[in-house]
Amino acid sequence: MSRTSRPVRRVLISGASIAGPALAHWLDRYGFEVTVVEKAPTVRGGGYAIDIRGTAREAVDRMGLLPRLRAAHVDTQRITFIDAAGEPVGSLAPEQMTGGAAGLDLEVRRGDLADVLYTPLRDRVEFLFEDSIATLDDDGDAVHVVFDSGARRSFDLVIGADGLHSNTRRLVFGPEEPFHHYLGHVFAGFTLPNEFGLEHEAAIWNEPGRSAVLYAHEPSERLHGFLTFTRETPPFEAFRDPRAQRELVAARFPERVWHLPRLVAAMREADDLFFDIVSQIHLPKWSHGRVALAGDAAHATSFLSGQGSSVALVGAYVLAGELATHAGHQEAFAAYERRMRPFAERNQALATGGGTVVTPTTREQLEARNAVVRDPASAARALVTAGAEEGRAAHSGLLLPDYGAAG
Repeated sequence: MSRTSRPVRRVLISGASIAGPALAHWLDRYGFEVTVVEKAPTVRGGGYAIDIRGTAREAVDRMGLLPRLRAAHVDTQRITFIDAAGEPVGSLAPEQMTGGAAGLDLEVRRGDLADVLYTPLRDRVEFLFEDSIATLDDDGDAVHVVFDSGARRSFDLVIGADGLHSNTRRLVFGPEEPFHHYLGHVFAGFTLPNEFGLEHEAAIWNEPGRSAVLYAHEPSERLHGFLTFTRETPPFEAFRDPRAQRELVAARFPERVWHLPRLVAAMREADDLFFDIVSQIHLPKWSHGRVALAGDAAHATSFLSGQGSSVALVGAYVLAGELATHAGHQEAFAAYERRMRPFAERNQALATGGGTVVTPTTREQLEARNAVVRDPASAARALVTAGAEEGRAAHSGLLLPDYGAAG
């Protein structure tokens, strides 16, 4: 049966961050009837910047979104590293750290990317905000959904694109714990007044296993602060207690050097504190019956990889394309996973190869990083280090298939 003659299929997507709207874009173009449910009252704006590199850049180009994303590009110029005493060590360009391509990679606020994805869809795709999936019943012919609002509807397919702590995954695959791989880091993110004169740059203070970051995307009255540290076991006891979160983080940054006291004070006062652990999701299979997972729900790479949004954009393109070109969902889900799993796992590996440039975990890693930063010649050569080379290879590790014209 040709794609154009196939009856429209009803697809419910849970999650309206990155993977969900990207998948909705492609499914809508292929003639599917799409509904997106999102527990937040609207698409979230603002937020820290994320990178779109390699294969993901090709994906957004095929979506026709490059002009808007170029306009939203925040263009970080340099990352300055600060030693334990609060003195500058030196600076690198972002691509020297990531293996990215200067002038080609895009860096945009997470909220700006979400808005660029959502705005063209809002009059074409049904969005159900302030709601979530309460129960799923896959009877083999359809998935019958009860929402938290009490509404009941049936869909041909359901796709969970609802993040690291996916509700859809929990309902279909069971509790998160067996699939959750803790990477040994805890972080707190928040905004604070830009009292530091920073713009288009970041400054990072390090001690082994700890980092404090000031990140200014642009000239603005506010910037982002991050406090990150290693911990052998996840602090599950703090997840439901904001006060315990603040105390846990503050206790790890007692020094009265650099801007640490101001960062800790801002973290204590912040009304937008985001506290979590650095983790990945490793699932043996990304689909079950008529339900599949996309983005972080399927294969969270963690922010240490810098690739979560990029892999989500690529996965959305591939999943929609396979659904559009296969007669049955089971074959489509299997083809999606065959194509995407090696790419996702290669990008996950970027976060698990030891200490990173931003978060060295040992004194030896920190001293080696600082030696590179101090020596301009070494900094220039950083682009060809094994880490940067592997980053570039992982970013572009999948050749996008051509699924043909939209149905």
